[in-house]
Amino acid sequence: MTVKIIHTADWQIGKQFGFIAQDAGAIVRVQRLKTVEEIAKLAVERRVDAVIVAGDVFENNTLANDTLRKTVQAMRYFKDGKWILLPGNHDPASAESAWTRLERIGIPENIVVATSEEPIFLGEKGLAVLPTPLHRKHEVRDLTESFGSRKTSDGVIRVGLAHGSVENVLSGEWDAKNPIATDRASLAKLDYLALGDWHGTFRVNDRTWYAGTPEPDSFKENDTGNVLLVTFENPGAIPQVEKISVGHFVWHTFDNPLHGADDISHLAREFGSLQEPHDRHIVQVRLSGVLDLASRSALDRALAEWAAKFHCLSVSEENLLTEPTEDDLDRIDLSGFVRTAVERLRAIQKDANNPEHEHAEEALRRLYFEHVSGETKP
Repeated sequence: MTVKIIHTADWQIGKQFGFIAQDAGAIVRVQRLKTVEEIAKLAVERRVDAVIVAGDVFENNTLANDTLRKTVQAMRYFKDGKWILLPGNHDPASAESAWTRLERIGIPENIVVATSEEPIFLGEKGLAVLPTPLHRKHEVRDLTESFGSRKTSDGVIRVGLAHGSVENVLSGEWDAKNPIATDRASLAKLDYLALGDWHGTFRVNDRTWYAGTPEPDSFKENDTGNVLLVTFENPGAIPQVEKISVGHFVWHTFDNPLHGADDISHLAREFGSLQEPHDRHIVQVRLSGVLDLASRSALDRALAEWAAKFHCLSVSEENLLTEPTEDDLDRIDLSGFVRTAVERLRAIQKDANNPEHEHAEEALRRLYFEHVSGETKP
């Protein structure tokens, strides 16, 4: 009998995204719940038997009860199979946690919180899920060693469910906390080991995968925004694993050296090449180089235009300098004491050791924009 599950992890409901201001940040937080709804709808569409969540369902254990209720509400579309939720390092199953409060609030029968190592059976499907919940944020021993001693009947599909770091497979980013042996699936005779903690989709081996977070949450390029549809034809057979994109927002980083109008046009073309609708994109751009005031004014206009189109545009200008030319100053077309003030601002701006250096640069940019364009600086 064919068995199908969706493997997901690291929802981190309640993550704040403090660097994304005001309404834009609130929308990103709410989107994580909407993506859970999409997972539920996908589970119905693909007729899966269970959705297993490999830890870090919640950002922490102090979330408001209303957030816990909204999470359960987001799961409502998938009713014909089980949800199996594993406590991770962000939401460990401690004495008083999000999980104990969920139990008091009450959850539907098809949602199972795996706060113990007790196997969870889908008897009619011949599937056993073997969880290793975290009861504290960090463990120094490999909790998945217990998989080998957990007995199941012959002919049962054995799926391990864990949250931690597989040794020496994540490009030098292995964390010694919550360790997991690379060959755990083989050692414990698992048909599949469903992992959480690493936020990108990652194949460790044919039977061991990280699903990654289903809704991207950082600028790290590690294949986020997916769930895994895992199909088992027979116990012992290699499972079929299909990666399915469910994420809404797309995060990008641009590193652009700027030295004139051509470079600014190139940056605008890069922005324009992103798939529409543009308001699904969260963009950070790191700028470097030297621009005159005319080019800097053009850059400010371009950034203001794209900031209105993207969901969020974060700009780092630490390595971008503005160097006014004589032509720039002539275009301001000032005389008398104002011209003298401009010259003094320019002198301060050129002195990198002057604590007013950045303020002088900003003042010159504003003067240029207002006097040349007749507008205020965006």
